[in-house]
Amino acid sequence: MIIKFIENYAKLIVSVPEDVSITKELIDDNFAEIVISVNSVDIGKLIGKNGNMINALKTMANGCKAKDGVSYKIQVVVK
Repeated sequence: MIIKFIENYAKLIVSVPEDVSITKELIDDNFAEIVISVNSVDIGKLIGKNGNMINALKTMANGCKAKDGVSYKIQVVVK
């Protein structure tokens, strides 16, 4: 659920939505890492001014912890 939301959200923000890909790696039972891969021209848009966009995604992901008990780490990388 969180992966699909983040993917749709990222595609709305970036200029090249077809280059957005999301991977989720479960580190252990209570921790997962989400990696958002984007085109190099879009990394600034996804991070946002002063990190506001990516912080909003992290806040939303932390809210999901209450539901599924998993902590999420989000990283943005260039494809």
